[in-house]
Amino acid sequence: MTTQKTPTALGTENIGKLLMQYAVPAIIAMTASSLYNMVDSIFIGHGVGALAITGLALTFPLMNLTAAFGSLVGVGASTLVSVKLGQKDYETAQQVLGNVLVLNVVLGLGLTVILLPFLDPILYFFGGSDETVPYARDFMQIILLGNIVTHLYFGLNAVLRASGHPKQAMYATVTTVVVNILLAPLFIFVFGWGIRGAALATMLAQLVAMCWQLHLFSDQSELLHFRRGIFRLKRKIVIDSLSIGMSPFLMNIAACFIVILINQGLKRYGGDLAIGAYGIVNRLAFIIVMIVMGLNQGMQPIAGYNYGARQYDRVTKVLKLTITYATIVTTVGFLAGMFMPHLLASIFTSDEELINLAAHGLRIVVTFYAIIGFQMVTANFFQSIGMAGKAIFLSLSRQLLILVPCLIILPRFFGVEGVWWSMPVSDVLASLIAGVMLIMQFRKFKRAAAEERLSSV
Repeated sequence: MTTQKTPTALGTENIGKLLMQYAVPAIIAMTASSLYNMVDSIFIGHGVGALAITGLALTFPLMNLTAAFGSLVGVGASTLVSVKLGQKDYETAQQVLGNVLVLNVVLGLGLTVILLPFLDPILYFFGGSDETVPYARDFMQIILLGNIVTHLYFGLNAVLRASGHPKQAMYATVTTVVVNILLAPLFIFVFGWGIRGAALATMLAQLVAMCWQLHLFSDQSELLHFRRGIFRLKRKIVIDSLSIGMSPFLMNIAACFIVILINQGLKRYGGDLAIGAYGIVNRLAFIIVMIVMGLNQGMQPIAGYNYGARQYDRVTKVLKLTITYATIVTTVGFLAGMFMPHLLASIFTSDEELINLAAHGLRIVVTFYAIIGFQMVTANFFQSIGMAGKAIFLSLSRQLLILVPCLIILPRFFGVEGVWWSMPVSDVLASLIAGVMLIMQFRKFKRAAAEERLSSV
């Protein structure tokens, strides 16, 4: 890990330049991550079959669940690292690194032990059938056995990015994509391992990246590195990390619950292929979401550092710039989903019925897509500056307060159409809530900045 030894530039450099410096590698990494997920779907769709796409879609709630526990540690700890570096508290930042590793091992192993014995009944509850559960089971068994690797990979990457090394974090993610793209077709088409081959390619790709991350953090010349004494769990660090990470954790838990409701609704009103169609739409929408998340990750250390340094004008500026870029990205997603849905769906399968179902669903889902970037950035912003309560509320407002009632009520009147339309309706209402909260926070920043200027006179 060369380049920046200290992150003090976060408080002095031009905001636009900083955001590009941090966001571009994160965007590349997150786009690569979305492609990494798409690779499995594409190879499985063309190499195993349409029902295998549905089987893969059944695993989404479980993947969200494991991601929830990963983000609980990784996102919370990375935010804490940014704030502590902004406060020049390097010793605590070092301790956070060691705690991240230990917590991820504990949570990763715990989830594997708890979920693996009950995999079949869980998958049937998620909307599976006798035709689709075998595919989902074969995939998830491999993923759960490698769960510790997944947790460590995502957790260490978050800290890597927050400690002033966004390019190295990007390289780790790109590595997983390249390895997965090389191994997945080999395992599926050449070795004939089917959907298990796709899962094995995923785990080996993450293992390679994780080994590289461990090597980077073993560099004794770096500000943050592995050393004796940092692996003992510290009560305050654990509580602070988990409280800040509670927002993305609850968001992923909510997403797990949401996908279960969506899958059950689609199975009831549309059958197995409707779930497969949602699997395709989810993967396509994921690309746009991941790009916005890349912007968020670029914003996070800048906002966290400057908030810790009480430079509120810089905090406000980076937020506004991130919202602008995110809105541009989600508008592109809206246009693509509206005007070429069949072309996009055909990337995953040659089954005409599945393509038509996915194209129809995609058009509905992206109806109000242009505004979701604003909502996502706002929720992440509160998390970045350590305001866990507001971040949690914003994260859950779209998922639980709005989308769940929609998914329960609308399908009763409109069938499968009601399931699809629940998503854009929740986008609009959640964005309105985010707007009100952000305006209130801006006013607080202006007052705080004015007080800072008066006290310095």
